[in-house]
Amino acid sequence: MAKISSEERHKYFERIKPYKEAADKILKGEQSVLMEIKKDHGGAAFKRLTLVDEMLNLTSNYMVLNGISQSVLKVKNEDALNDGRKSLYKSVIYLEEIVSNYVDAPFSDYEEKLAEIESVDAARRYLLVRKLGLAIQMLEEAYGDNTKWKWSFVELEGRFAAAAKNIIDLRNAVANTDPRSPEYEPTVYHLRLVKKLLMQAADRYREKYELSTNRVDDFKQGINFLAALRRFHIVLGDRDEAETVKKKFDIWSAKLESDLKKQEEMRKRS
Repeated sequence: MAKISSEERHKYFERIKPYKEAADKILKGEQSVLMEIKKDHGGAAFKRLTLVDEMLNLTSNYMVLNGISQSVLKVKNEDALNDGRKSLYKSVIYLEEIVSNYVDAPFSDYEEKLAEIESVDAARRYLLVRKLGLAIQMLEEAYGDNTKWKWSFVELEGRFAAAAKNIIDLRNAVANTDPRSPEYEPTVYHLRLVKKLLMQAADRYREKYELSTNRVDDFKQGINFLAALRRFHIVLGDRDEAETVKKKFDIWSAKLESDLKKQEEMRKRS
């Protein structure tokens, strides 16, 4: 790696100054909102929605810091990327606190939590999910393939997929897929995206199990996401799709059982 000159370093620090200041301002604002929630739980869900957005703005600032580093210093800013990853996690966590982090659960289990943001329309919910998904994708691309954080993104993607599902008002979702509904377009796009995210989360956990950890918990979580996708299809009346997912679920479950037996046999031999 080429040595960084003092001129380049000075140029870098001058260019990142407004973004560092913006990041500090967002972090101070976050603490202020958290204090408000602690003092008064009224409207907490809406305050957390604001925090979801603010953490996405914070992530964008860290991404810019990395971009300037690559442009001026010709190196990645790993600290900025790690801070971006942490702020993305916070964004997902704040969303989970609003809508729950359940992967495979009936709507009735978290419907009461979702009622707190009843006035938030389908378009805003979909936009928030799109923004969060795009931020995760961009950060993964910024890290690149050869990063020690590669497999940690599987958990982040999975938690995001579950939250993206749980923010949907499933009690009205089917009605809103009627072209005459004013919420038709964002609802259809949101449902389509969630189906993709749940399947992707399942596949990624299976991939993590096969190529990295060999931990049964990872495979079980992949199967759990398949179960969630099947439930999602059933709720929406997608019978053929639900049956297709069930077949995959059965194959994976049989594979897991077989792997467990092999592991048990190896333990006995040793």
